[in-house]
Amino acid sequence: MKNAVEGSRLRQYTITSFLGSTPGCLGAFMNVSLYVHGIITFGAIVGGMIATSGDESFVMLTQFPREALILFALLFVLGIIGASIADKIASIFHIIPCKECKLQKVHTADVGHPFQPSILKNFLQLSYSRCGLILLFVIIIVLNLVGIWGPQSWSIEEPDRILLMSLSLLAIFIILTASKHYFKEHIWEHITKKHIWRVFLWTFFALLFVQIGFQYWNLQGFVEANLGLVLIVSALVGMIPESGPHMVFVMMYASGIVPFSVLLTSSIAQDGHGMLPLLSYSIKDSILIKIFNFVFALIVGLVFFTLGF
Repeated sequence: MKNAVEGSRLRQYTITSFLGSTPGCLGAFMNVSLYVHGIITFGAIVGGMIATSGDESFVMLTQFPREALILFALLFVLGIIGASIADKIASIFHIIPCKECKLQKVHTADVGHPFQPSILKNFLQLSYSRCGLILLFVIIIVLNLVGIWGPQSWSIEEPDRILLMSLSLLAIFIILTASKHYFKEHIWEHITKKHIWRVFLWTFFALLFVQIGFQYWNLQGFVEANLGLVLIVSALVGMIPESGPHMVFVMMYASGIVPFSVLLTSSIAQDGHGMLPLLSYSIKDSILIKIFNFVFALIVGLVFFTLGF
């Protein structure tokens, strides 16, 4: 991925916007990983988040597939445009990309072979930490397969279980194939011991806040009673780092209650769960990205609303 995005900024904007426009949040997570590694610019991560429409993209594909594909293509183009504008603004205001996570440190032991093809060799040299992580993901898979824990649907419309199993198997593969040095310094000492708990706490409390907020505030009723402000409200709701709230506007559009411009505004402003990992690295960068996306969403949404879409 590093080699793919290196070169011109247009290549960065295109790749990050493409990753963002793919259904779900995995593309946004990849963009965050590239950003905290210092591989892509501030504008590129902004463009990726503009193009991201979260887990609602799966619902849109089932509710209105033709319009959904048009929306994804439009978000892809807008992501490239927004990325270019964001980098120009970042240059004017001297916004420095996130530098809190120095994952770009290169060790001589990693050069050319951070992963080893011999899984058997790693098995014969299993450390307690490597064994513990493998056991953890095996338990997750087993608990899910027997129906005790995790999502239970294998359908494409509800891909959570497919993603859980795929990512768990991928994690086991990485743990098994990583070289001894790479596993100890990068996977165990850095990611597991320094970042995992921060990501977990930020994700947990962000989701808890959203859940409590929507329990005591009828968002859908408020929007339906104030349709004149619905476009602004859709952008404001998009500021919440969570997929769920955006679903209101998806279903309202599917029911013909709101125009396409409202759905587009909400899709630009929100980024599903994509922002949650970045919150654990840099609150400042996360806020700046959300502010830019909010303003960009309002401008684009008002243009489309004025044109009658």
